[in-house]
Amino acid sequence: MGANNPRGAALALLAMGLYATHDVIIKTLGATYPAMQILFFASLMSFPLVSIVLMRDPTHGTLRPVHAGWVALRSVCNVLAGICGFYAFSTLPLAQVYAILFAAPLVVTVLSIPILHERVGVHRWGAVVIGLIGVLIVLRPGTQALALGHAAALVAAIGSATASVIARKLGTGERPLVLLMWPMLGNFVITGGSLGLAYQPMPLADLALTGAIAALGLLAGFLLIMAYRAGEAALVAPMQYSQILWATAYGWFVFGERVDNPTLLGATVIIASGIYIVWREGSGGNSANRPVLTARLRADTVTAPKSSILQRLWQPRD
Repeated sequence: MGANNPRGAALALLAMGLYATHDVIIKTLGATYPAMQILFFASLMSFPLVSIVLMRDPTHGTLRPVHAGWVALRSVCNVLAGICGFYAFSTLPLAQVYAILFAAPLVVTVLSIPILHERVGVHRWGAVVIGLIGVLIVLRPGTQALALGHAAALVAAIGSATASVIARKLGTGERPLVLLMWPMLGNFVITGGSLGLAYQPMPLADLALTGAIAALGLLAGFLLIMAYRAGEAALVAPMQYSQILWATAYGWFVFGERVDNPTLLGATVIIASGIYIVWREGSGGNSANRPVLTARLRADTVTAPKSSILQRLWQPRD
C-alpha cells in the first residue's frame, strides 16, 4: 500500500496539538503544585489506560530484562526526562521549553555514534553544530539570568534522546512490556518518595486534570502510530516542530507569554538543523540506522510513552 502523506501529516499535527495541550495542563498545575507531585499522579492515572494496552502484549515472559544494564539506564533517563520536563514546563515560558527540547534530535545524532555505531558524515555534524548554536541563542548565556528550568529542559532533552537511542539499540531484544513498565515503576518510587518532602493537597478537579495529562499523552501516542503507518517517516517526523506554534498560541492566550526575538531566532535555527538531519536520513546520506527518524522525536516520558513501543504492544490481531 502506498504512503498517504497528507493523512500522515494531518494525524501527526493533531498528535502534536494533543501533546501541547498535555504540556499546558502540566504548566497550569505547576503554578500550584510541585512538579514531582504532578508527575506522580499523572503516572498513577496512566496505569488503568496502559493496562489496557499491556493486555494486548503478543509476547510471553516476565518483567525481568534481558539486557538489564541498558534497560536500567534507559529507565533512569526516562524518569529524569519526565521530572525535568515537568519542572521546565512549570517554570519557563512554553516556547522556550520547546525550543530547548527540540535539541533532542541533535543529541540522538551524536549518541548514535558510540551506542549504535552509526557513521555521521560532515553534513549531519554541521547540522548538529548549527543546532547547538541555536540552543545558545535561546539560552543567551551572559545576557539573561539562566534559571534552574533552563538546565532542567536541557537535561530532559538529553535524557529523552538517550532513552530513544537505547530503545533503538535494544530493538526487539526486549519485550515492549519491559521497556514500558520499568520506567513507570522507577518513576513511582522516586516521585512517590518525594511526596513526603513536598505535598500540596489536590482537589478533585485538579486530580482530574492529572488524569487528562495521562489520557492526552496516550491518545497522542496512538495518533502518532497511525501517522507513521499512513505516511513516510521523513515527512511525519518534522511535524513535531509544529508544537512551537501551539506553544506560541497557548502561551499568548492562556499564560500571557510573548515569544521574544532570541527565542524565535534560536528555535528557527534548531528546527532547521533538525529538519536537515531528518532529510539526510530520509534521503539515505551516510546513515544506516536512521536514528532520528526511528526515535520519533517527541520526548519520551512516563506520561507520554514512545509511540514505537506502543506500536509493538498494539499489534493488529488476526
